[in-house]
Parts: sequence; C-alpha cells; structure tokens
Amino acid sequence: MGYGNYGLIIMDFKPIWFDSLGAKSSCTLVKTDKNILIDPGAAVMHPGFPASAEQKFSWYKEAIEKINSITFADIVVISHYHYDHFTKMKEIFSNSILFAKNPNEFINDSQRKRAEIFFKELFGFFGKDLNDFLEKPVEKEFKDPMVELEISARKDFRDYQQRRDELIEKGQRWFHNRVKKWNMYKRIPEMKFKNGEIRFAEGKRLKFGKTRLKFTQPLFHGIEYSRVGWVFSTVIEFQGEKLIHSSDLNGPIIEDYAQWIIEENPNVLILDGPMIYMLGYTLNLINFRRTIENALRILRETDTELIICDHHLPREPKFKEKTKEVWEEAKARGKRLVTAAEYFGKKPVVLQALR
Repeated sequence: MGYGNYGLIIMDFKPIWFDSLGAKSSCTLVKTDKNILIDPGAAVMHPGFPASAEQKFSWYKEAIEKINSITFADIVVISHYHYDHFTKMKEIFSNSILFAKNPNEFINDSQRKRAEIFFKELFGFFGKDLNDFLEKPVEKEFKDPMVELEISARKDFRDYQQRRDELIEKGQRWFHNRVKKWNMYKRIPEMKFKNGEIRFAEGKRLKFGKTRLKFTQPLFHGIEYSRVGWVFSTVIEFQGEKLIHSSDLNGPIIEDYAQWIIEENPNVLILDGPMIYMLGYTLNLINFRRTIENALRILRETDTELIICDHHLPREPKFKEKTKEVWEEAKARGKRLVTAAEYFGKKPVVLQALR
C-alpha cells in the first residue's frame, strides 16, 4: 500500500468509518494473515453538529451498513462499551475470537449496564444463557491507576496545581468507591463456545500465525480519573511493521500515554483527538494544551509514517484552525497526518459547514 513521498506500508488496513465521514466511530479493519476488526460500532452525531437531523441519521445508517458489510473476522476487538465502539450485530462474532474490555473491573456504571446487555445477547446468539454462567463476586485489590502515571504526576501545573490536587483527591475517592462496586459485581466470564470465543483483552500479549497482538492495561478515557471510564489500546505487529489503534485517549491528554506511543514507535498510528467541540465544558484550556504538546512530541519523537487523527476531533468545524500547530509540524517533518476522510481523498464533512 503506497503513500507517495511518505514511504510504503506493507500492512493492509482500512478505516471503515470515522467521525470525519459523518457518524461517530473509529472502526478499523486490519488485514495481516488474520482479519482483525477493531471497535465495530457507530452512533449519530450530537445535536450541535452542523448538519440536519436527517443528514446525521443518513450518515449513521451508512456507517452501520459499512460495518455490517464485514461478514467475517478472525479477531474482533471492543475497546470499551460506548455505542460508537461496539455493535449489536452478532453474526460478526461467529467463528471469531472476541477480545473485549473486561466488563467486571475498570468500568463505570453505564458501561457495565451496556456490557451486561451486550453479553446477555451474545451468549444467547451462541445458544447459552448468561445467567447460567455468571460467577460469584470476587474480593480483589486494585492499585490506584495514578501510580502508573509518572510523567503526569511530575508535570508542572503551576497555574492549576491547587485545583488539580483537589480533582485528583476527588478522583481517588471516586476510584475507591468504584472498587467497592467491582467487588460486588457478579462476574461475567470469559467463554469458549463451539463456534466462537470471548476473552477479556487488557494486558494480554498473543501471537496468531505471523501476527502479534498486544493490548494495554486499562487506560483513562481522557483525563486522570475520567468519570467516562477506561479503555484499552491495541498494538498489531506483522512482518516488521506495527499499527496502534489507541481508542479514546482524547489526544492523548495524559503525558504517559504519549510516551508509551513514542516508545512503541508504530508505522501507523490511529489516534483520536481532543474533544474541542466541548472546549470550555468537559475540556478545559489546560488539558487542551496538554493534548497539543503530546501530539507535537509524538510527531517529533517517532518515525511514524502515517497518523490518522480522527474521532472526537472532527466534530468541530474549526478543528484544523484550533490545532493548527500540529498539522504544521507534521507537514514540516514530512509526515502524513490526515483524518479518515482525507485518507480516502475526501473532505471531512464538518468542514463543509464552513463553505
């Protein structure tokens, strides 16, 4: 698969649907000696998106049709239980291995409820009743995830430190309350069926044929102690090349996650951007600046040839203007930084609102 002056990527992959095409999604198909489908879900754009309700629903229908057109995958990956990341179409799980976000821990209430519905239906698809397999709650200890964030913990938040300390303290209390809930959940099990398999992905490293898969431990969905929950990222290696699908790291906002990407040094990076359409609401200026600095570091300190920066980011008509220095840095370094729409030679639909 050639990229002109940007080098050559051997690994075959295709963005199936992303936000820049008009519906919320980060669905990606990677073809090595295995077919790997990542986050096969889609959702209608938010009310403030600059398009009619009819147009937004039309894009959503098109996204679902594109995702549902993939009739076979050896491996399906679901990074978390937001509707734009997982599907209710069960046929795709037939004769495949599903690597899903663990629904029993590092999860918030809403995603746990969605996971329960999802797995109940999936067990039913395989002819089983989930209630017959639920396991008793297990008392476990969970390490505070901030312990793993060495760079974030050291970062100088001079103009924000007192407020940040307060937020971290509240986050720690919230986390410990979550642990209590996880220890009370009836546990949804991993399961092997006659024609399918469910495994929980976090922390696993595996090899299938010539393809190596790595899944990270749970990562915050955005800022530290994000109430939105946790996700995991996927690393695929094949014939000396590496692709990362980062899921919803929101930029990334957290410096340690940017450092992880730099150390992995992928050939292809599929990265979601900051939620700048919520700037001033769920995203403040300090955390927005963190995403810019982290993106610049990734561009400067990796050999990554192609970055598809999409999901969350192109929901804002002025996303390129507000992240201008990142696009300029990529151009100066001869790196291909594009949205999924641009990867296909199209204009992101949100930019059409500027005409």
